[in-house]
Amino acid sequence: MLELKNVSKIAGGGYHIRPTDLTLRRGTLNVLLGPTLSGKTSLMRLMAGLDRPTDGTVKFDGVDVTGFPVQKRNVAMVYQQFINYPALTVYENIASPMRIAGKDSATIDRQVRKAAELLRLTPYLERTPLNLSGGQQQRTALARAIVKNANLVLLDEPLANLDYKLREELREELPKIFAESGAIFVYATTEPSEALLLGGNTATLSEGRVTQFDETIKVFRNPVDLTTARTFADPPLNTIDLVRSGDQFLRDGQPVLPVPIYLTGIPEGPVTLAFQPHHLFLEARPSTQKLTASTQVSEIAGSESFIHLEFAGSKWVMLAHGIHDIDPDQTIDVHLDTRHLMAFDTKTGRSLIGAGHESD
Repeated sequence: MLELKNVSKIAGGGYHIRPTDLTLRRGTLNVLLGPTLSGKTSLMRLMAGLDRPTDGTVKFDGVDVTGFPVQKRNVAMVYQQFINYPALTVYENIASPMRIAGKDSATIDRQVRKAAELLRLTPYLERTPLNLSGGQQQRTALARAIVKNANLVLLDEPLANLDYKLREELREELPKIFAESGAIFVYATTEPSEALLLGGNTATLSEGRVTQFDETIKVFRNPVDLTTARTFADPPLNTIDLVRSGDQFLRDGQPVLPVPIYLTGIPEGPVTLAFQPHHLFLEARPSTQKLTASTQVSEIAGSESFIHLEFAGSKWVMLAHGIHDIDPDQTIDVHLDTRHLMAFDTKTGRSLIGAGHESD
């Protein structure tokens, strides 16, 4: 078990990591989700022992390892920018941590070939890294981390440089590998979809602060605040500031939306409503509320379209299936699925919804 107790890191006069408490258990996959410069890499460096915290303690299985350098910890690390030994073959790159650990040749060969098969590297075992593509080099670094049998495996956006097909395959395979190892895996990503696919637990980060840590699906469905909800939205979260009055949400004194049953417990007064772009539709569906919005621009991305809208002074984006080339400055009807609205305190950003509601 890895425990961070009130851990912080100050550099250049400012916080890289704000005081953080975090407990990661053996055999778990833990995703660090946040935009660039949110603190993901800084937090991983503290976990690994590459950096020492300004305050707080780091414990592993009850032992205080705060002052232990990375060389004295059983840690494996894989970065977005892969690191391999250029003079060694792919086979020897993968085998290197086991040779250092004194494993016998039969065990080394078995584990190398197993990892190589998983990561589609078998045809390249006798090549050196300079004769590989960037994706193949990254897979080599991943394979070396897998065979090291470390207590803590840190993966900093490890699939970012791989082609789409292999990235999707590995996203499905990695959780199975993690579950079998008994190690603690920490996986940093900027992509909410990747966190959802990997599952496990997720810690959302913003400006060096862990805003929430729980099972991934719980963080996605029940964000504790607006910052967490925004971190877990791609395309960006849609929001609108309204006033709850009786059974209606008002804008400038005029009814905009009826209050859904599950939101009847929130207080009267200002409220920020939020919803995911895929909960807005061009056609009416069960539990949707019709709204009239103006179009700004539509972006076609393969089999999906991103339609940018303006409604009651708020900028929204709709993720619509299919190709929809809609001219700007049009007035159209859109349909909001009110079953998935999130409600936040307009001043504090804290969620106003009880933990019983789930928004997909």
